[in-house]
Amino acid sequence: MTKAAKSDKDARRDKVIEVLNKARAMELYAISQYMIHHYALDAMDYGELAKNMKLVAIDEMRHAEQFAERIKELGGEPGTDLSDKVQMGQDVPKIFDFDAVVEDVTIDAYNQWLSVCREMGDNVSVKLFEAIIDEEQTHFNHFENVSSHIVRLGDAYLSKIAGTPSSTGAASKGFVLAGGGGE
Repeated sequence: MTKAAKSDKDARRDKVIEVLNKARAMELYAISQYMIHHYALDAMDYGELAKNMKLVAIDEMRHAEQFAERIKELGGEPGTDLSDKVQMGQDVPKIFDFDAVVEDVTIDAYNQWLSVCREMGDNVSVKLFEAIIDEEQTHFNHFENVSSHIVRLGDAYLSKIAGTPSSTGAASKGFVLAGGGGE
């Protein structure tokens, strides 16, 4: 391999590592944000909502780890920064609207970064983004559904959920793998 070809390959690899680390930062932010929402929902005795929020956060933990593993495979260093500042003290209706926006922005960014990986010739990273985008879409749909129920049914919906258990059972599965995507 010529020096110029190696330099080009290294530059392409570095670009992929850069977008993978940006995605990892978004996942680390989502974990923190969703766990804050989990704690708040649990404290307000909305157990079912709290449980599902925690399961979504566990999915995001898995995504962050998948991005880190790919970064390491490429010879990079996984970052630890969050992509944004965590918002505290949101009321229940705002939580689900807010989180739907987080997922929507994530899906858009990941589609752009998937294209970068494709342009850089890294099909393994393309497949990783494709799989994670599918799961982020499931999260988005869940948040949109809950938000819609709150808007349409208001206190009647929330009172139905008040006092439900927040136990996550097999928490290691997360929301998508536990079958929580079919609302």
